Amino acid sequence: MNKSTGASMLGAASRTKKRIAVICIALLLFLILLISNLFKLQITLNAYYKNKVYNQITTTSAMRAERGAILDRNMNTLATTNTSWRIFISTKDIKRAEKEEGADYSLIIARGLSDILDLDPSALLAKIRNTSVLDVTVKKNATRSEYEKIIEFIKDNSLEALVFTEAQSSRYYPESTLAAHLIGFTGSDNQGLYGLEYYYDDYLSGTDGYYLYAKDAGGNVLSTEYSTYVPPKDGYSLVTTLDSYIQSELESQLEQAVKNHNATNRATGIVMDINTGAILAMATSSPFDPNSPYELDPLSLDKLAASGYAEGTDEYKAYKRELLQIMWSNKAISETYEPGSTFKIITVAAALDSGAAKMSDTFSCNGYHTVGGWRIRCHKITGHGSGFPLSYGLQMSCNPTMMSIAERIGSSRFYSYVKAFGYFEKSGIDLPSEAGTIFHTESGLGATELATASFGQRFKVSAINHLRAICAVANGGKLVEPYVVEKIIDVDGNSVYEHEVEIIRSVISEEVAREVSEVLEGGVSGEGGAKNARVEGYEIAAKTGTSQKFDILDENGNSYLRIGSTVAYNISKEGGIATIIIVDEPQTSVKYGSVVAAPYVSALLTSALPYLDFESATDVKSIDIPNLTGLTVRSATDLLKEAGLNYEIIGEGEYVLRQTPSPHDTANSTLTTVVLYTEEESEDVAVPSLVGMEVSEAVKKCLSLGLNVELSGSIDGGTVTSQSLPVGSKVCRGTKIKIKVLVLDYED
Repeated sequence: MNKSTGASMLGAASRTKKRIAVICIALLLFLILLISNLFKLQITLNAYYKNKVYNQITTTSAMRAERGAILDRNMNTLATTNTSWRIFISTKDIKRAEKEEGADYSLIIARGLSDILDLDPSALLAKIRNTSVLDVTVKKNATRSEYEKIIEFIKDNSLEALVFTEAQSSRYYPESTLAAHLIGFTGSDNQGLYGLEYYYDDYLSGTDGYYLYAKDAGGNVLSTEYSTYVPPKDGYSLVTTLDSYIQSELESQLEQAVKNHNATNRATGIVMDINTGAILAMATSSPFDPNSPYELDPLSLDKLAASGYAEGTDEYKAYKRELLQIMWSNKAISETYEPGSTFKIITVAAALDSGAAKMSDTFSCNGYHTVGGWRIRCHKITGHGSGFPLSYGLQMSCNPTMMSIAERIGSSRFYSYVKAFGYFEKSGIDLPSEAGTIFHTESGLGATELATASFGQRFKVSAINHLRAICAVANGGKLVEPYVVEKIIDVDGNSVYEHEVEIIRSVISEEVAREVSEVLEGGVSGEGGAKNARVEGYEIAAKTGTSQKFDILDENGNSYLRIGSTVAYNISKEGGIATIIIVDEPQTSVKYGSVVAAPYVSALLTSALPYLDFESATDVKSIDIPNLTGLTVRSATDLLKEAGLNYEIIGEGEYVLRQTPSPHDTANSTLTTVVLYTEEESEDVAVPSLVGMEVSEAVKKCLSLGLNVELSGSIDGGTVTSQSLPVGSKVCRGTKIKIKVLVLDYED
């Protein structure tokens, strides 16, 4: 072998070694890359890809939590959740499990479900064996009791991957329209949309649970450690301060006020504990049914029909949405109004507390007061005369008197009292969408603005904030925070929250509060303008008011719409309740708060005060008429004399065959004559027309005819506005006729 051949061989060998080295290095690098990727997949990104696969193959079956209830103060249910459950099975998984495990799951499931759900076991077994799908409904609406038994059955037999449940919930309001504006309603997903349902949604909702299990691409259940059951946590329940009876009475009075006075912009009212701020009732007229919240109430339907829009048009739909929003709104919270003369309580309290005036100070009124070159008139155009005390000026609601004491107080100090009474802050009530006060700025409260503000005009407040301020006078000077929810409880009745009464601040002295209350009470029981708020047997402090709506004017630029309102509270050592009723845009000829609101306040308190066990301040004697039928005339008359009742005997018989009024009816001794019939024939009288008569004339007329009388309303010097018996109808002597009496000539 020559040198050249040997060199060639050595070069080839060298190149081979290099190629082998390159290949080895490449393989090594590939191996390193492979090991690195495997390490990354198996170790570093294990959790990521595991969860990715897990998310692709797992299936979740939701278990909806039950929404908490809403209860009144007596634990009556106002809102609850009706929950049912769909029970379904996977026949495909049942067959796979039987094949893999050798157990007869079809028979186990058919027997178990049939026993719990009261089904035909043979039919269910046939359904399981003759189908092979992932979802077969066994029962659409299983009860809670059935559902709980199904859950135990699933757990006991390890059937989590074969038998399933699905909650189906709907909100239900058993009292229909009662307190609808305050309670609110829920949406399609059971979330709160209005009222308490919205404000306390986080507490009411609870936390949903779920079943979690895994399936392969073919839909077969996989055995995995991720199969689990997380039970739902039901929502908390609200125990409110509402009283269903008082709520019902308030709503009834509001509907009567709207009907009787044709109020076109609804009416609203509140009943509140003066010491604690607890809301016993809050309502707006024309309530909707929260079970069907998207159905317009009759008043809204009339407005929609009168709109002239063709059904189905964009204008029609837009107006309907607008009417729904108005219908749902809680007028007592979300709307503002000019309080009118009811604000004079605050003006007088500020004057007394600041020392700017005393109740004994004298004033004059010739029908107007001149401020800044403007003549601002009194509601009584002829004036209230001269030399009368401030107490009389408040009872008679004299505007010039209020303007005079406001001048004494001064703009800056007046503004500070309005602020102290809480008008420039929201009340803090636990309800959504509370409106704020619209008032002058301190620098903008000039002489004219001060004058009109002194009698409650040219600014706006919400009903809840105004009543809160009135309660500060009623309770001795303390501004309290109103509230609706007393406590929140869990499913076992344990409290997770309890309200504590919050006194914001003291705004006037206890002495001033007492003095103002006494004067207001005199305006009800004496010759004042709030006589129509009278409640037999109770000391009631009240103030009426009528305000103009300056944001809506006629074609000549004049205000023509009115708001009539009344605030009132009972004076008692036991505490008390305050109420406000506001009637917006009454269309009857008389629009004054003393007529369109005060009588309904009276009727409300007449029901509420005895119900709440407030002791009667005066001794009202209501006599229970005994059963005299079958007694001798002598025995019957002896009993009536003992009871202090007058009587009349019809007939010549020895025994009482019939009597009027009926046994156990109640009677006023001075207005009742018990008629005893001793013969079969009765003596009938024709019912006279009493409406429009002075009360004394009407009573005299009835008694002369042998009719007994029951009076309600302002019985001293008032006018009869309604009677219980139809004019001209024939009734027996002794029949009771109920007469409602109001003062109609008071313009405030």
